[in-house]
Amino acid sequence: MSESIYPVEPEPYVPPPRALLALTEAHRAAVEMLTLGFTRRYLFKLAPRGDGHPVMVLPGFMGDDGYNSALRRFLSRLDYSVHGWGMGRNLGPRDGVLEGLEERLFYLSDRYRGPVSMVGHSLGGIFARELAREYPDRVRQVISLGSPFGRGRMTASIPARLFSALNPPEELPIDQDIIHVPPPVPTTAIYSKGDGIVHWKTTLHEDTHPRTQSIRVFGSHCGMTLNPLIWFLVAERLAIPPGEWRPFEQRSWRNLFYPRSAP
Repeated sequence: MSESIYPVEPEPYVPPPRALLALTEAHRAAVEMLTLGFTRRYLFKLAPRGDGHPVMVLPGFMGDDGYNSALRRFLSRLDYSVHGWGMGRNLGPRDGVLEGLEERLFYLSDRYRGPVSMVGHSLGGIFARELAREYPDRVRQVISLGSPFGRGRMTASIPARLFSALNPPEELPIDQDIIHVPPPVPTTAIYSKGDGIVHWKTTLHEDTHPRTQSIRVFGSHCGMTLNPLIWFLVAERLAIPPGEWRPFEQRSWRNLFYPRSAP
């Protein structure tokens, strides 16, 4: 990955999520899954249709393509050409993972003769942002779901110790000093103040450019790929034609489901 051209600032301390949020993660994710079962049919009718362009969905830390399969099927029904990351369980950026992702990105963009939209949950969103930073001509847009790219992320994440054990900081192939800087493509960060795995403050944009937006939803961290509110958001963002990016507008009925985002 490219070397940093940004000034290095000391990492602030951001505490991990409150214990109550962490302890109720599984229960709240189960509620999101049940809610999805009741709303899936209406979501398909409400969501805008796609234009057939390729979309790659990347799993979070310790997840695999099976964890995102329902979301991928939904997007496929909306007429997108949807693909998983195809690299098994996501254990971090080691053993040629980033090189494999680069090859897959090039293969898909060449196959469909156009840039690829990337949707990444948690760590998968960080990978998507870094690929877009390195190859902006190959990436149409990035949508991250609860991805801890912000400053203070290593103290704000409950699985941080396991991640560091599997991926020693001195061996990481990603420039840690610019992860918080959005890539030069349309970039949406979806976050929840109910996140019980990573602190929500590290999952929204601090540094921005005109085509970035942070959108708050209700929900857990582990249930983000099964959250009907997020499914609609992802479909709405993907349907924006290239070159016509616009922010998500919270108007009419949307105000009931999407709370005001942090400034």
